[in-house]
Amino acid sequence: MAAAEAEMAAREEPPGERPGETPGEAAGETPGERPGEAAGEAAGEAAGEAAGEAAGAGPGPEQQPAAMAEPGAGPGPARPELCFEEEEVQHEEELLRNPFSVRGWLRYAQARQRGPRPRLNQIYERALRELPGSYKLWYQYLRQRRAQVKGRCPSDPAFEEANAVHERALVFMHKMPRIWLDYCQFLAEQGRVTRTRRTFDRALRALPITQHRRLWPPYLSFVRRHPLPETAVRVFRRFLKLCPEEAEQYVAYLRSVGRLDEAAQVLARLVNDERFVSRQGKSNYQLWQELCELLSQHPDRVRSLDAGGIIRGGLTRFTDQRGRLWGALADCYVRCGHLEKARDVYEEAVQTVMTVRDFTQVFDSYARFEESVIAALLDTQAQLGRGQDEEVELELRLARFERLMGRRPLLLNSVLLRQNPHNVHEWHKRVALHRGQPDKIIQTFTEAVRTVDPQRATGRPHELWVAFARFYEDNGQLDDARSLLSRATRVRFRRVEDLAAIWCEFGELELRHHRHQEALSVLRKATALPARRAEFFDSSEPVQNRLYKSLRVWAMLADLEESLGTFQSTRAVYERILDLRIATPQIVINYALLLEEHGRFEDSFKAYERGIALFRWPHVGDLWLTYLSKFVSRYGGRKLERARDLFEQALDGCPPQHAKTIFLLYARLEERFGLARRAMAVYERGTRAVPPEQQRDMFHIYIRRAAELFGVTHTRPIYQRAIEVLGDDAARELCLRFADMECKLGEVDRARAIYTYCSQICDPRITGSFWQTWKEFEIRHGNEDTIREMLRIKRSVQATYNTQVNFMASQMLKVSGSATGTVSDLAPGQSGLDEMKLLEQRAEALAAEAQRDTPRPAQQVLFVRAEAPVGAEPPLSLQGNPEEIELDEEGEEPDEVQLEQRQVPSSVFGGLKDD
Repeated sequence: MAAAEAEMAAREEPPGERPGETPGEAAGETPGERPGEAAGEAAGEAAGEAAGEAAGAGPGPEQQPAAMAEPGAGPGPARPELCFEEEEVQHEEELLRNPFSVRGWLRYAQARQRGPRPRLNQIYERALRELPGSYKLWYQYLRQRRAQVKGRCPSDPAFEEANAVHERALVFMHKMPRIWLDYCQFLAEQGRVTRTRRTFDRALRALPITQHRRLWPPYLSFVRRHPLPETAVRVFRRFLKLCPEEAEQYVAYLRSVGRLDEAAQVLARLVNDERFVSRQGKSNYQLWQELCELLSQHPDRVRSLDAGGIIRGGLTRFTDQRGRLWGALADCYVRCGHLEKARDVYEEAVQTVMTVRDFTQVFDSYARFEESVIAALLDTQAQLGRGQDEEVELELRLARFERLMGRRPLLLNSVLLRQNPHNVHEWHKRVALHRGQPDKIIQTFTEAVRTVDPQRATGRPHELWVAFARFYEDNGQLDDARSLLSRATRVRFRRVEDLAAIWCEFGELELRHHRHQEALSVLRKATALPARRAEFFDSSEPVQNRLYKSLRVWAMLADLEESLGTFQSTRAVYERILDLRIATPQIVINYALLLEEHGRFEDSFKAYERGIALFRWPHVGDLWLTYLSKFVSRYGGRKLERARDLFEQALDGCPPQHAKTIFLLYARLEERFGLARRAMAVYERGTRAVPPEQQRDMFHIYIRRAAELFGVTHTRPIYQRAIEVLGDDAARELCLRFADMECKLGEVDRARAIYTYCSQICDPRITGSFWQTWKEFEIRHGNEDTIREMLRIKRSVQATYNTQVNFMASQMLKVSGSATGTVSDLAPGQSGLDEMKLLEQRAEALAAEAQRDTPRPAQQVLFVRAEAPVGAEPPLSLQGNPEEIELDEEGEEPDEVQLEQRQVPSSVFGGLKDD
């Protein structure tokens, strides 16, 4: 390493040995710099260098080279020999053998680190005479010299000696930025402002440009610390030539020292430079906002820029921040004292902003401005007195402020209309704001109908024309209203409904003023066939060519013809509606009722049939019901086959959810005018055709009608089929009703069989009412064996349901009060074995509960007599079962059974047996 540094020092020729170099240049001075320094400072520096040489020089192992001799120094007297300590001898001997070893000199200096400072400086001086190009030696030596003067007074001569050493170091180390930085910082700590600045400049000239980025931050920090704005500005300008992206630092410094005009100029250049990227992450708008804030808050100090022009340029560039920019422009004029210009700016702003947010910002600023002007005027009058002119001015200001606050709704409405001038609702609100001002209302309506484009309108554009015409009508100007509506009929609206509403309003206008024939003529004109017909939904054609298919106009014309015209004209209108195929079911029904009122029954039935041909289910349902009802009420049983054919046509293709009513009407027809057998067949078809949710009601009606027509015994197959078809809940209900009917008929065995069948769909834990009903039945009509059989069936059914784990778990959760959950919810955190254990325990508990319901065999089974009178009864031990069946003993011959003849109840025969 020492050899490499020596070679580098050899290549870097010492400046003092270059031909033509002056002694001042050899000392590190730049030509032309010395005249700028103070004379005293130059003399002190030279004296300090001489003193430093005298203090630190000493004879080394060899004679001092001529290159290191001070300029102008003579030979001098002979110097005494030095005495070395014992520990120095080793280092001295090593250096005698190899005087060019950097590591040896450093070890020597390190060993004498705690010794006397002159001795340490002498070692470094000797080392540098041998190795003047060693960076390590110079760096350590300079650091030692700075440490030696640390804490001393800046006027101490030691500082000048240290400065002289730095200057000597820069002769060889002028390409080392670390040496320059340390020297500049050392000078700055001494408070030598001019010398520090010049040293920074020398460093910038000496170092290559790639190293300048290391010098500029401390240089800028140095000029910021001292109140020398002119110097700092010049330094910053030089810095921006190298780093133009750091212009924000320059702006911040200019604002801190109060040079706002130049700061505004720099900000303007940054805003206009599209390639500029902020180091602080600011957007172009944020820079523009800073510029506007600077211009608006300090208009008297920024003279070089046109504040109004710049801010107005921002209004077109940043459209989403117009509210703030308008406020900044007005604030600029207010600070300049131009109050009327500021008011003009606010007026222009509230009439040009496009969003409610910007309007709110501008209007609030405008209101605060007016309040501040009034407050300032009141304060002035309070101090100087109030004269007549001041009173007039104050009243004027107050009136202007009140008018501004009263205009707010209208100005806000204008903002919304500027956003969307085709908003019909906002135009109506604007008319309402001008209530009581007819001229303004007419002007607003005229502007609205001229501005709103029907193809792009938001809302219903015809309402503007209708409201305009009604305004004229309310003020007695009927001719103007008619002419306006006549103009509206020629407007190309987007939808046919808008034009139809105009014609209907035209007709209603004539009706309100009792001009019935004119109303008829208006609507007939509206429904006349155009020269070029078009489809109703063909948007490529104008609405005037599609109006003839508007049902709204035809319906109003039909109502007017029915009220004011003749039967033939009304019928012609209805026929035309049917021919155009624009009728609704209600129109068809109205037409049929009109024909029926005039005795044209067959024509009304034809109208129904034409209407039925136009529609499909479910829209045709009302037509069929009305048609069938009218036909049956008209002909009854006289045209039974035709009626049956109509019902069959109605049921053909009828959806199940609409078939119930038609089947009931059909069955009622057969009951009244046909055969009961056909009625039962209709009911049977109905139970199959209706959806499942309606089958229950249909079966109830079927059973009731069958019992009335054929007797209760005829309902047995109906009950059986219903129980097979319906769901569990409905089937359970029918089973109970079926069993009750059999009990009333005395068929106990049949009833028991029904209970037995129904028990298969009745879980004892859920349907307890069923089992209680069966139990009461067995108590009334059974014996011990039948009760045991019932309990056996109950246990078997319960065991069947217990085998279904999921079902059992859901039922157990239901019993325990939980509406939802799974088996794991019974014991959270347990394993599958624990879940099965819980289920088994629950099953055992249910079996024990069923066992408790079983009667004890040690006691006698008692029955309650159904015919027992209310009151005192004999003891239970003396009571018997009148229906008990006596069984013969084994081996005995059965006695002859005595049969008793009883009368069959009349309810069995229903309506078939004559009284």
